[in-house]
Amino acid sequence: MENSSCNCKTLHPQSMCPAFGGLRVLMRIDGVQVCMAADQGCLYGLTFVSHFYAARKSIISPELMNVQIAGGSMIDDLRRTIEEIAKDPAVRFIPVVSTCVAETAGIAEELLPKKVGNAEVLLVRLPAFQIRTHPEAKDVAVSTLMKRFGAFDAHKKPKSLVVLGEIFPVDAMTIGAVLQKIGVESVITLPGTALEDYIDAGQTEACAVLHPFYERTVSLFEEKGVKIIKGNPIGANGTAQWIRRVGEALGLDPAEVEAVAAEEAGKAKEIMGRFGSMHGKVIVAGYEGNELPVVRLLLEAGLDVPYASTSIAETSLGEEDHRVLSMLGTEIRYRKYLEEDMEAVVRYEPDLVIGTTSLDSFAKERGIPAIYYTNNISARPLFFAAGAATVLGMISGLLARKDVFRKMKEYFED
Repeated sequence: MENSSCNCKTLHPQSMCPAFGGLRVLMRIDGVQVCMAADQGCLYGLTFVSHFYAARKSIISPELMNVQIAGGSMIDDLRRTIEEIAKDPAVRFIPVVSTCVAETAGIAEELLPKKVGNAEVLLVRLPAFQIRTHPEAKDVAVSTLMKRFGAFDAHKKPKSLVVLGEIFPVDAMTIGAVLQKIGVESVITLPGTALEDYIDAGQTEACAVLHPFYERTVSLFEEKGVKIIKGNPIGANGTAQWIRRVGEALGLDPAEVEAVAAEEAGKAKEIMGRFGSMHGKVIVAGYEGNELPVVRLLLEAGLDVPYASTSIAETSLGEEDHRVLSMLGTEIRYRKYLEEDMEAVVRYEPDLVIGTTSLDSFAKERGIPAIYYTNNISARPLFFAAGAATVLGMISGLLARKDVFRKMKEYFED
């Protein structure tokens, strides 16, 4: 590939292994021990990410290989492994994760026990042939857990809300504090760290879905009569709108809700005012599925974002963000390929790239500042004034030092 062009016949979709997203959800549950039905290659790679990214826990597996699958001993091997895991009294939950399609691996859910000793057993299918990206695998894991454990048949708790989306811990605390001010009496954040979170989530009146890829989970909540709230408390406009929607869904006092909405929007607006002199062209190209709300914040702060891409598909849950970004002139790519992102860097010549590691390398070769979206955006607060201050402060610093990247490029070229 030439440095000035990206005309490649081979296209590279951008996502981590889909099973990774499901493991992030499952392995953070207290008292969990994952049993994986996969070959040794999958087991090796996913054990690494389960320690490094997920929860510093190991995966247990009967080391299923093609011989066992062909020989028909897979279910027996799985049952024996589950029984061994359940001997540990600290284990309360054993998700059996299958990384293959049902027709190939042949794991019949009805042949696995639902409970062994003190441990609940649940089959979670995360086949890469069917699930395109790791964000969508989070949705599969959460919806599977809710179908099994959600107490949907119990009476709804008044003024209760489930917040759906894997978010930074500080964001969860801030959301809880703001919701308490408008009269919300119970808040559960999913994905959660306890099975009780999934049980109690079935009794909530409403679900505020922060990320647009939780389609299966949202469909389940809707089917069970739970009200759905879309949007994010990002930026001044989004924050006020989100607080009002929560208040309306739960029938809270309109005057109290409006007062808090105006207060929080004012705080966010003040923060963005501090960065009023910040100018620059930014490309956002992540694979976490939460990219578009972040772009809305950057646009509201006065930055130019000509191009944004994400690994997930276009969904009805993200329709509002899509409409706003399109109206403001941002080109949006769903199910994106690396080559499309590289072409955007060449075409738009941005001052900063917030992208995947592969795209960041390409940008830096061209003397363009670039940072990894996952570690620098998803690992920071995003919501309310605190999120705006954190994200915009980081971006402001990077834009101020963009000449350093160009000098580095010139140094190595010389």
